[in-house]
Amino acid sequence: MNVYPEWFIGSCYFIFGLIFGSFLNVCIYRLPRGLSVVAPRSACPGCSTPIAWHDNIPVLSWLALRGRCRQCRQPITPRYALVELVCGLLFLLSFLRMESPVDAVKSCVICFLLLGLTFTDAETHLLPDAMTLPGLFVAVVFSLFSLVPGPAFLYPIHVHGAPSAWDANLQLALRSLANSLLGAAAGAGILWGIGWVYQKLRDVEGMGLGDVKLMAMVGAFLGPVLTIFALCLASIAGGVFGCWVLLAVYVKRLKRYRPRLGRAAATRAARAAQTTLRALEIPFGVFLCMVSLIAWFYGPSMIRAYLHWMNFLR
Repeated sequence: MNVYPEWFIGSCYFIFGLIFGSFLNVCIYRLPRGLSVVAPRSACPGCSTPIAWHDNIPVLSWLALRGRCRQCRQPITPRYALVELVCGLLFLLSFLRMESPVDAVKSCVICFLLLGLTFTDAETHLLPDAMTLPGLFVAVVFSLFSLVPGPAFLYPIHVHGAPSAWDANLQLALRSLANSLLGAAAGAGILWGIGWVYQKLRDVEGMGLGDVKLMAMVGAFLGPVLTIFALCLASIAGGVFGCWVLLAVYVKRLKRYRPRLGRAAATRAARAAQTTLRALEIPFGVFLCMVSLIAWFYGPSMIRAYLHWMNFLR
């Protein structure tokens, strides 16, 4: 029986999410640049004036200052408030969706990491090892205390006679650890294999090692089944986004050049832009992170709904 009401505990999760989101903004800015996340204290990116504590309250300070520095009045990107708010909401969702406090804390950890990596990759096209590698280690440790889903037949439980509680818990922990390691191997191995084949065929690097390390971390949290599910969804989402970018640029250039050059010349110019954009680097890590969050919270329900739908079609 909980001593405190659920609304109070949920509020605490949300407030801690806001606080961790504020620290996450520091990580997003400093880690890709090789800077310390501990010192110096936060400062305005425009005038380098240290930010006072009352101007560093998550979300509220940004709103009160209307997105500007108190000293130089230079605009401050709304990304800071957005990261803090989303982190708070993800922490609250972790409390609402998870069955035990250990699972909720584990959920908060993966949300913190994936949210930070999403915005870091979107801004810099980098996935810092300082987040992915410690995240991989933490995920493996958590697997001993929070069950990682996976195919049961890969590590069946064999207990002779009437098992004690210790034996049963140990077997569950070992199976969870096996699923975590298998998920990490599946996530990293599949992406590395795709990148290796692409490089051999096109002689161009198609998948950075940052994405491989990211999926090793994700796989250790999600297990093999949800990891493969996330990879499939991310590939679809990335492909749709790439096609949308190509189509949008084609239509825009066609409208721009048609009045001056005529339809035929405008079409050639638009196609030339499409050829150039084929070398455009899409931050695939953004799609991997966002889809992994969806798979973490709703993956089992989505898989069950898909299987039910397939059986209905039969």
